This record gives sequence, C-alpha cells and structure tokens, in this order.
Amino acid sequence: MTKTLGLIGTGMIGGTLARLAVAAGLNVVLSNSRGPETLADLVTELGGQARAATPAAAAEAGDLVVATVPLHAYEQLPAAALAGKIVIDTMNYYPERDGRIAELDSDELTSSALVQRHLAGSRLVKAFNNIDFHRLSTSARPAGAADRSALPIAGDDPAAKAEVIALLDALGYDAVDTGSLADSWRVEPGTPVYVQPYFPGQTPEGVGQDEAFRWFFETPGVPVPAAQVKELIDSAVRGVAGGKLLPGA
Repeated sequence: MTKTLGLIGTGMIGGTLARLAVAAGLNVVLSNSRGPETLADLVTELGGQARAATPAAAAEAGDLVVATVPLHAYEQLPAAALAGKIVIDTMNYYPERDGRIAELDSDELTSSALVQRHLAGSRLVKAFNNIDFHRLSTSARPAGAADRSALPIAGDDPAAKAEVIALLDALGYDAVDTGSLADSWRVEPGTPVYVQPYFPGQTPEGVGQDEAFRWFFETPGVPVPAAQVKELIDSAVRGVAGGKLLPGA
C-alpha cells in the first residue's frame, strides 16, 4: 500500500498530484531541479504530511515515485535512486519545448519507452498525462460516485500497474489499462483521449489570451467514465509524434 508519494517535479501536474495525495491521507516528498528551499511555500500549504528534498531523496523515500518533468529533462532523472521503484511517468512529447527526438519522430519508441530505457532498473507506468492540471484537481471523485472519471494507464509490469491503479483510486479516479509502454502512443498528445474529452467544449475562438485563460480556469470538467475512455483509446490512429503544448498540460 502506498503511504508516501515521491515527486520529481512540482509544476502544475506535480503540485496537483501532491495536493490530491495529501487529501487522500498520503505523505508526499517533493523535489525539483532548483532545490528543496524553493518548495517552502508549497510544503507550508500542504502541511505536516509534506516535506521537500532532492530528487534522489524523493526517489528513495517514495513507495511510488512520480516523474513529472519536461520530457527533454528525462535523462536528469536519478536512475540509480529510482532502481527497483515503480515510477509514474506523466510526461508528454512537445517538440516546440523538447526539441526533436529522433526515436520518437520515427515511431521507434514511445516517449514512455524512451524514459524506461533510461530508467532500466525501474518499473515504469504511464499515467496522468492526458488531463490538464485544473481538471485533474476538480474532477476527482470518491469511489462509486456516479460522475467519477477514468484515466488511462500503460506499462509492461502487471504488478506495477496494479499499484498505480490503487493510487488512482485513492486520488479519485478509475483506471483503464491501455496495454504496454509500446501501446502508450494511444494516450499521447493528438489522440482522442488527450485532454479534450474532460472539457465541455472547445476553447472559444477569437478571444484574447486573458479571456482564454479565464475560460480555462472557470470551465468545469465533465465526467469521462471508463467505458468512454476505452472507446477513445480504441479509436486512436497513430499519427505524427508529439503535440502542441497546451495550458496546464
């Protein structure tokens, strides 16, 4: 059973997962590339269940560890400290931010398979990559709720996936197993299950940036149950790797 969640990266997705974890009664160990002292405000907000550390220390402390850094920084993940750990990969490939990555552009690897190659001693599970941070926060519901949403996961280790499914349940979500890391392209940017289903409509056209951000933060999510997530995953067709970086993604 997960008692402590380690986080490497505390941006929008990482911070949201930390808040959900604390609300679920878990301890969290936060880290980023800038040093534990830069996380003082977030630790204060989260209270006694949270502390800040280096990425290696967060990796060692976590029963499960979330890697939520920009994909171009994946090689900075502490492979030695993460050896033997279940690592949750929330990362997506955005060429405008990450630069072109040949193995991804050629479909030789999915982004998660690329990260798994770096973290050869870890058991990687793809999760939390297809929903923006605001809907991730506001759409969480207790088990059995009629309006509970589901999120896809992918991984090569069934036991690791079972642990992540239990974490999703604790944080407020059902899970849909997409398959292996090689299959995780089905939930990457540009696929039917990526971000948009959790919104009630498209971003308004012809509005300024301020209005667009206001819409983003004021628009509630809509429930996306497991059956709908599975249909969207099954309908995916592999296209050009990578996607456009969206607010909150």
